[in-house]
Amino acid sequence: MKTTVVCGLLGSGKTTFIRNLVKDGSGKTVVLVNDFGQSGIDGEIFSAGRIESVELPSGCVCCTLKFDLITTVQRIVKQFSPEHLLIEPSGVASPSAVLEALESAGTGSASVIGIVDTVEFAELYESGMYGSFFQDQIENSDLILVNKTDLADETTIAAAERLIGSINPLAVLLRTVNAEIDIPLPEAPLHRETRSSGCHLHFETLSFRLGSRPSLAALTEFIDILTSGRFGSVARAKALVNTREGPYRFDSTFRRVDRVRFDKSIVKSRIVIIGQGLDAKSLTQSIGSLSR
Repeated sequence: MKTTVVCGLLGSGKTTFIRNLVKDGSGKTVVLVNDFGQSGIDGEIFSAGRIESVELPSGCVCCTLKFDLITTVQRIVKQFSPEHLLIEPSGVASPSAVLEALESAGTGSASVIGIVDTVEFAELYESGMYGSFFQDQIENSDLILVNKTDLADETTIAAAERLIGSINPLAVLLRTVNAEIDIPLPEAPLHRETRSSGCHLHFETLSFRLGSRPSLAALTEFIDILTSGRFGSVARAKALVNTREGPYRFDSTFRRVDRVRFDKSIVKSRIVIIGQGLDAKSLTQSIGSLSR
C-alpha cells in the first residue's frame, strides 16, 4: 500500500489537492481525514465527490488521537485493502507526529506533500505566531506545493520559495493554482529521518449545528462579521449549510472568504470556527439567530 501524508496550515489547500488527485488518479484510494472540531466537514466534502473516506474528528492526530490514528489505519488496511492511503491531518497537526504514528501502525514509509498558502506563508513564518509548525512541515515534506500563486505577485512567490529552500533544500517545489499538479506523486523514501519540533498548534475550536435554513444573505453577512474579528481572532472558519437558496460551502482563511454552491443536499448544517480568544457566548447567540 502506498501511503501519502498531505500537510499544511489551516486553509492552505489540502482538501482541494486530495479531491484533484483522486479525481484524476487510478486504483483504489481511501482518505483518512482528521478535522479539528467536533463537527467534521471535510469527510462530507469528499463524500460529495464520491471519494471513499474515514473520519477522525474532534481532536488532533498527533496528540489525543494518536492511538486512534494507529488503530484506524490498521482497520482501513484490513477492511478496504486500498492501493493508496491518503492521510489529511488537521491544519494544526505536526507532520512529524503523524509519521511517528504511521511507523507504529506498521504501514511502512510514507511520502509527505506539504502545501503552503503563498500569499500568507513568508509573513506568517517570520512573525513566529505559529511557532515551529512551519519548520516541522517544511523539513518533513518531499514535495511542497507553493499554492495560490494566482493570488500573489512574483515578489511574494519568490520570497516564499527562497524561505522554503533555506529550510529544506532537498524538497521539490511546485507552483500551483487550486493545488493542481501535473507530475506523479513522489515515492516514499526508503529511509526517512523524521524531524520533530513539537506537537500541534494550540487553537480554540467551536462547532455549531444549525436547526433551520438561514437565508444565503444572512449567512454571508455572519461570515463577513466573523472574519472582521468581532468575535475574536479567527484563523479558519468552515461551514456546510442548507440555506433557503440551496446548499452552500463557506471557507474562510485569514479574512479571505470563498463561497460555493455545494454538490448535494447537506446532511446536517454546521459551522466550525478555529481561532484564539473566541467569544463563545456571542457566537452562540449570533448563530442561534441564524437558526430562527
